[in-house]
Amino acid sequence: MTDNTFRAAGYSWRMYCGAKVIEQSLKEAADRASAKRGFVVCSHSVNRRTDTVRRIGSVLGDRYAGVFDGIEKDSTYASVQAATEAAREAGADLLIAVGGGSVIVAARAVAIFMAEPGDPFAIMTQYPEGKPAYSPRLLAPKPPIINIPTTPNSAVNRAGTGLKNPQLDHRMEYFDPKTRPQAIFLDEDAMQTAPPDLIRSTATTVFAGLVGSMSQLAINPLAEGDRNHAFHLAFRAYPRLMGELGNPALRIDLALAAFLQNRAEDDGVRRFRGGAFSGNYAVSTALHVRYPHVGQGESTSVVHAPKIRLSETIDTRSARQVAEALQVWRDGMDARTAALAVADTLEALYARVGAPTRLRQLKIPRDDLEGIAHQTVKNFNANAGMRSPQQQIEDAMRLLEAAY
Repeated sequence: MTDNTFRAAGYSWRMYCGAKVIEQSLKEAADRASAKRGFVVCSHSVNRRTDTVRRIGSVLGDRYAGVFDGIEKDSTYASVQAATEAAREAGADLLIAVGGGSVIVAARAVAIFMAEPGDPFAIMTQYPEGKPAYSPRLLAPKPPIINIPTTPNSAVNRAGTGLKNPQLDHRMEYFDPKTRPQAIFLDEDAMQTAPPDLIRSTATTVFAGLVGSMSQLAINPLAEGDRNHAFHLAFRAYPRLMGELGNPALRIDLALAAFLQNRAEDDGVRRFRGGAFSGNYAVSTALHVRYPHVGQGESTSVVHAPKIRLSETIDTRSARQVAEALQVWRDGMDARTAALAVADTLEALYARVGAPTRLRQLKIPRDDLEGIAHQTVKNFNANAGMRSPQQQIEDAMRLLEAAY
């Protein structure tokens, strides 16, 4: 069912997808950005275990300004600060993010810190006591960004930024549409560099997000088309991924699914607010930020089915829509029966690809659940409006106990 009264938005971008597109088209993308000093931001593993950065340097020639390869998991504030200083010293006028979601998010923060005159703590999202959270407007022009993902990830064409900072009780969050990428390169060889555990984790995050999105009703035709095809691509590729690790088409399909899901959100599909079927973004984020050994996919898969089973209010149309998408709908099902079938199917699918389905599999102490629950309160994507911290903590504890 669609809603024909809507607002849609877009921005300027180009995508280059296929074999050797770095060699074929990176120079063109740099020309479009009028770049004279292209600077790569990545992790140690991308720079030292793959040839992707060397390929970029070869293409850019004397316009290659260097690389910072110290970005850490979950885009730590310390590593972003160091990357910002390195980019400034290199005279960078173009940022090229090479890696997974943490690197791509970090590059956005580097662009913000390079351009904005304000203190990073003053310009981040604020959480005033007893009032709605708000994100200060970031008005300075930003250096252009090119994203070369090595994993499917939802960060690839977004504008939000969240940095891990152990000195705070929440992430440092920023929002700036001017940090969206001018170009995205889905290069087959670059995508093939991600190791099995990482590709499984990121693909799980993409797939789980699309399951939640399939529960949304009455969306406009543009968003519906992108969302439905994104789910189709992900559901076709995800179950096969770990059995066909040498097949770049599956990784590309999952990356395209993430891109289309983001575009659907730009046109009206809300992420993280899909009711019973969307998992719990605040809990998942707290898990992977709090524990360095836990990936975003693992923090998602352990709570997804328990969240569905705990849901007290389940819309019948949403339940049918998700169950049909996962091919488990049967005539005569009510909302609860369909939801339980979805939960069982997801749990079995996650286990099939090797993703954890119980919190205890992540080796997290049970006596730390309360600490995790408290860390869910300040999360703009999950709790942007007026918040009841106590209710948030109680709901998180209920889910964590069920997932354990």
